[in-house]
Amino acid sequence: MNKPLAGIRVLDLTHMLSGPFCTMTLADLGADMIKVEPLTGEGTRKLLATDPKNSIDGMGAYFITLNRNKRTMSIDLKSERGLALFYDLVKESDVVINNFAAGVPSKLKIDYAHLSEVNPKIITCSITGFGEEGPGAKRPAFDQVAQAYGGGMSITGEDSSQPVRAGIPIGDLGGGMFGIMGVLAAIIERNVSGKGQHVDISMLDVQVSLLSYMATMHFLSGDDPSPIGNAHFVHVPYNSYPTANGHLVIAIITDNFWQNLKEVVNCAGFDDPKYDVQPGRLADKDFIDGTLAEIFSQDTSENWLEKLNAKRIPVAPVNKFSQVFADEQVNFRNMVVECEHPNGKKTKAPGCPIKMSRTSEESFTPAPLLGQHTDELMCDVLGYGPEDVATLKQQGVIA
Repeated sequence: MNKPLAGIRVLDLTHMLSGPFCTMTLADLGADMIKVEPLTGEGTRKLLATDPKNSIDGMGAYFITLNRNKRTMSIDLKSERGLALFYDLVKESDVVINNFAAGVPSKLKIDYAHLSEVNPKIITCSITGFGEEGPGAKRPAFDQVAQAYGGGMSITGEDSSQPVRAGIPIGDLGGGMFGIMGVLAAIIERNVSGKGQHVDISMLDVQVSLLSYMATMHFLSGDDPSPIGNAHFVHVPYNSYPTANGHLVIAIITDNFWQNLKEVVNCAGFDDPKYDVQPGRLADKDFIDGTLAEIFSQDTSENWLEKLNAKRIPVAPVNKFSQVFADEQVNFRNMVVECEHPNGKKTKAPGCPIKMSRTSEESFTPAPLLGQHTDELMCDVLGYGPEDVATLKQQGVIA
């Protein structure tokens, strides 16, 4: 296998979105990802499973996408024998990842304190809404809860009277992305110390970190920023504008770009010298935005893109999904890949955005059926014989 994480084995105890997105990406990068599910299956298996437009033979889009490149086995972790079996897996693994509510891993005896006794080199990662410690740790959280608590939702939309969440679930996905970074950092550190450790990822922490320079502006000014739609609080014009058949985004962040834009739109009202510098444009933002909206609406997005790109002006169409996945650059980068159902039927999904020059293999195995690899993993990873496997199935420890 020519993938960067080949040789790293991860036990995936995740469900829903933040955790599975984290483990999917690690699996895409070559980690041997073993999804350990309860006997009845991880809850995401049921999402969209019976939706005829968004499923394949009882497997919904969530599960098809988020569980590619994984093997799976079903274990009753609440039973003494099942927990012992899981500990056997931990001895043969590098990382254990979960996104249970705070306190659940400790209750199940699968937290770092317990697992490090089994394997001192084990790395564990928990992705929770608010972290595992602190006065708010036990609050329940899903994506929109994290977005709201984290402040980003207060600056999204057109005005403060109608707060809007981000269109993509950045609360969940952000937690998953930082989980990836935390796990990889712990693996690198273990190469030096020879010891494992626990990675504690809070979705709220992630949302706060993503406020970035805007948070520093708040601390300096004392002001709470308000939503301003697609505009920018410094740069003008920097907004979305209607065209004859869609919308364009223009991002004029230097005075040189403004001069190039003037050549393309040929508007006498923009010839005032005060607009040649950013403060003058900012002072007349409404006039500039309104005039551009009227100008751009007179032609198609395609024609404007051709003219604006010729002048190297930062511009983009506001693409629908169908347009994104037809884009030649997106396809050139292998960001549209095939995902299979175990029965061989196929659909398409986003690829892996991490491109590497040497360990560059990109391949995607189907999201597994419940317990599909139980026998294989029991025998190949743990060295159990067929009779032992059959006995554990009879006892209801595995499925």
